Order: sequence, then C-alpha cells, then structure tokens
Amino acid sequence: MTEVPSWFSAAIAVEPTARRIEVDGAHINYLSWGDAHRPGIVFVHGGAAHAHWWSHIAPAFLTEHSVAAIDLSGHGDSDRRDTYSLDTWCDEVAAVIADAEFDAPPVLVGHSMGGFVTIATAARHPELLAGAVIIDSPVVEMDPEVTVGRATDMFSKEREYDDPTGPIERFRTIPPQDVYLPYVKRHVAERSLRHDPDGKWRWKFDSRIFVPRRRDAAELLPQVTCRVALLRCENGLVTADIGDYMYNQLGRVAPVIELPTAGHHPMLDVPLILITAIRSLIADWDHSRPLRRG
Repeated sequence: MTEVPSWFSAAIAVEPTARRIEVDGAHINYLSWGDAHRPGIVFVHGGAAHAHWWSHIAPAFLTEHSVAAIDLSGHGDSDRRDTYSLDTWCDEVAAVIADAEFDAPPVLVGHSMGGFVTIATAARHPELLAGAVIIDSPVVEMDPEVTVGRATDMFSKEREYDDPTGPIERFRTIPPQDVYLPYVKRHVAERSLRHDPDGKWRWKFDSRIFVPRRRDAAELLPQVTCRVALLRCENGLVTADIGDYMYNQLGRVAPVIELPTAGHHPMLDVPLILITAIRSLIADWDHSRPLRRG
C-alpha cells in the first residue's frame, strides 16, 4: 500500500467553503479557500471532472492568494443545462470571479477542456484577469474526451451503482495514463459520484457536455491580450507542434513550458511539479513587465 505523503494530508485537511451562485438560470457551485481579499487564483477543471480535482493543489497557494475552483454547469455539484457552450461557461467563470471578491483581478488556470474555457474567458473578458495558464489543452485537434464522448457510450450512457466501492476502485481518466498517484486518484474518485434519492450512485457529470465546438477556442487565441502561459505535459496531448502553433497564435509572447514525466492529467501524477510551475509563473508575472506582441 502506497504511503500518503504529509504534504497531501495537510492539503486536503484544509477544508474549502462551498458556495453557490445563479448564472443564467442554473446554480453554479464553487469552492473557496483563504482570505477573500487577497489576489486571486481561479482553477477550471477539464471535461467530466469537477472542482475537487484541485482541492489538493489549491492550499499550496494560500500564503499569498485567495483561491477558487469552479464546477462548470453539467459538472460536479453544479446544475445541468439543456445545452452547453463556451460562452455560457465563460459567463459562469466571470460570475465566480465577481462573487469571490478578490483583491485584484485573478489568474485563471484551466486544464484540458477548462483550458479552452480559460482561453475563451481571456479573449472575451480580458479586464477580469491578471493572466491565464492553460494546461495541456490541444486546441487544434479533437481531444480524446470529445472523441470518446461522441463515438461511444462510455459517457453518453448514464451508469448507476448500488455501492460506490466498485466504481471508485475502477476510476480512470480519458485518456488513460501510465501513472496515477493512488491517494490522489482515490480522493478525486470519491468526490466524483453523487448519491441520489433512489439510493443509487451515479457519476456527477452530464454526458452532453461534449457537444460544444472546442475549436472555437483556437479561433480566439489571437484575441487573448492578458498575460498567458502554456503548460504542456511530456506524455500529454499538446505535442511540440501544437505548442508551436499556440505560441504563434498568441503572438510569440507566451512561454510554453513542458512538465517532465507528466501525463495529460498532471494533478493526478505530478502535482508538486504542477504547483511549482504555476507558482513560478505567478511570481515572475508579479515582478516583470509583459512582452509586447510581435
């Protein structure tokens, strides 16, 4: 049995406050840590994920920041909608930023599908952000979550269980990766199921989340004017060619940083490397001037 390290135990012991706001007729859940009147960081999860994918990451930033993590509609403990779009998800992120009462515009950090939402938010609401960090979001290709979600019943067929033990033990990601830290994976899996009034356990996400066109985010890249950085995972989805494409579309002023040994979901296999990368970027942005676009 893998020993749980002290840093992880200490992180998840910091309980967030769950908040709910209404956005366009849906109740949106988000988690909040720390002093609300400090500079902010907002984390945006990937497709079929939820805010607790960040609950072992967020406490690492609390000495200097207030932190929030959103459940986008159709995910986690937020309401479902009849239809989903990048525009609506951007509005939800903007509403969380307004409700959190940060002391200054926050840095927005998005993973995978959440990276597409981050790009769109940065393009459409630049006045709200101090910067944006995009983690392994392959904006020029159809990512595996969408491919699987549209081509199979893996996501479209809602599964129900009498007992949560089996699905928690079998929890895996799309795409799968070679390494998961078992204590992180279990922590995330245990918070990925809901217990319904009929006594059944079901996954929290809505299968219709994979309908929106994610290539819209690629078309928005040239419109991003705030500080931005790309984190690509060594064993993830953003290849060197995709990284170069995004770098060029962003005006050749955004650093592209590879996370060594990371799979597509770095919070599940290299969380300390991910924390260090984000910390380093924010520290640099606090003490430097942004490059101008070429």
